[in-house]
Amino acid sequence: MFTLNCKGKLLIIDKPIVMGIINSTPDSFYQHSRKSTIDEVLQKAEQMINEGAAILDLGGQSTRPGSEQVGAEAEMQRVVPAIAAIHQRFPETIISVDTYYAAVAREAVEAGASIVNDISGGVSDTAMLPTVAALRVPFVCMHMKGTPQNMQQNPTYENVTQEVLDFFIQQTEQCRLAGIHDIIIDPGLGFGKTIRHNFQLLHDLGIFKILEKPLLLGVSRKSTIYKTLGITPEEALNGTTVLHTLGLLNGAHILRVHDVKEAVEAIQLFNAYQQCN
Repeated sequence: MFTLNCKGKLLIIDKPIVMGIINSTPDSFYQHSRKSTIDEVLQKAEQMINEGAAILDLGGQSTRPGSEQVGAEAEMQRVVPAIAAIHQRFPETIISVDTYYAAVAREAVEAGASIVNDISGGVSDTAMLPTVAALRVPFVCMHMKGTPQNMQQNPTYENVTQEVLDFFIQQTEQCRLAGIHDIIIDPGLGFGKTIRHNFQLLHDLGIFKILEKPLLLGVSRKSTIYKTLGITPEEALNGTTVLHTLGLLNGAHILRVHDVKEAVEAIQLFNAYQQCN
């Protein structure tokens, strides 16, 4: 069991939970996750809350391979009003901000976010770790090789699982030294990895238990699924559920998803299956 202090709200992870994705961006790879107005954001937030999401993850910068970097100011204008609106309408909901800019993290937390989710694991912005420590919120430390602009240009590893594990051993220690108390780890499937690398990490998820941190899995509708099956992201829900199930069996604690209802159902069935042990 893990407990996370989210600005006074205690998030208890004794069974797997769901983080719902809401993107205030015009160019995220899955078009149905894009919400351009506050009303659309609130409608999606309400749907995800009703379907059982424990966390809502708001992002204002697409991080798909080859995406354009918009900068902290533009990202802030996209994501901070959306977070403020959700926090005002649903004050008990735990909100995560998906950003690698310390300035955005600070403004988002002041607007109502209580988790910072950084795809660079605190590497892109040297101010991120001390900022998160000062804000006293949990930190999602993700592994990414390169940047979204170049990460899929022939990523290579001698041993992908070992290299990702080594990164977490080093970076979680940097988080601890900065003063961050609650850390979630995310192996970063799709971020500087080939399809083969992604399946290897999924297969080896259990190894990351040695870090004694909650493990987040972000595989929803990603290219590992739709390229393997020869389909589109819009057709990748069934494949997503299959990989979610494998992730749960291998130790995932948080599923970061576009489709909350289906992920919650997968967890419910997984929990029932686990009771047979």
